[in-house]
Amino acid sequence: MTKALILAGGLGTRLRPLTFTRPKPLLPIANRPHLEHVLDLLRRHGIDEVVLLTSYLAEAFHEVRAQAERRGMHVGVTHEPDPLGTGGALKNAEELLGDETFLAFNGDVITDVDLGALLRFHAEHGAEASMMLTPVEDPSNYGVVTTDDEGRVTDFVEKPPPDQAPTNLINAGVYVIEPRMIERIPAGRPVSSEHEIFPLLVSAGSLFATAPRAYWNEIGDPAKYLRANLDALSGLFPLAATEEMTETRVLAADGVVVADDAQVSSCCLGRDVRIGDRAVVQDSVLLPGVQVDRDAVVERCVLGEGVVVGPNSALVGETLGDGERVGG
Repeated sequence: MTKALILAGGLGTRLRPLTFTRPKPLLPIANRPHLEHVLDLLRRHGIDEVVLLTSYLAEAFHEVRAQAERRGMHVGVTHEPDPLGTGGALKNAEELLGDETFLAFNGDVITDVDLGALLRFHAEHGAEASMMLTPVEDPSNYGVVTTDDEGRVTDFVEKPPPDQAPTNLINAGVYVIEPRMIERIPAGRPVSSEHEIFPLLVSAGSLFATAPRAYWNEIGDPAKYLRANLDALSGLFPLAATEEMTETRVLAADGVVVADDAQVSSCCLGRDVRIGDRAVVQDSVLLPGVQVDRDAVVERCVLGEGVVVGPNSALVGETLGDGERVGG
């Protein structure tokens, strides 16, 4: 049975202040923790053995882990007191891997990729490791990956200038790995797979990559996190939960109260959100307990738990941490 490892130990610094109080993989997409969507993908492909590789705020994963196990999944956990990087985290989980091919996911990736097809590609090429690639409009913020006609990786180009990228295909953070790759990783220190291990595989000719047609995003910063939620609301990333939203693409959790004359569209509203008279809330994510008072405007924002937006206040393109208050 294929196992899946989920790299969930990062500090999420680009998502602060939201990640001061929660690990990045627990931020909600369509009112459910991002990690649950990854677990759903695994279950759809018959994968019920998962290992969470944790470090920062590791105790926060307890409820998601317990819920997954109630659904029939077995979720193991490794912990790094100090972050070990992508390679070091895999090495830290070595005892839990066994001798079978396994999947690995960066903890901020959201996708609906066909994992079965990815596993078949890996097996057909006899790869030591295979990675999913995805096209992006601007590859200058990513690691660009080039391959030959067979899919063998020939080079990594880290964050090339926009007019110098050899391709628009980037490392999507989803991998199929053979246990023998873990033997290449030094123990007892931080190791980056991307900078230390994958180049060794390129030299050996044993790293392959494929670019399947699939939805892909990563929630590494507030703009991308907001985009992932809006993609779910628009159907670009299809979810069963969005079947319950209103005609104005509003997905509301339990306890939400919206004034009759408020204008709310294309939003994820967490538990017990309150939106007051004549307020306007558009293209935003409001985490549980947010209060938007009368005549306030919130557009293209992400508001942490318990945020209060006072009467007549206006927020556009802002990200606020838990408990902040604006105006009033």
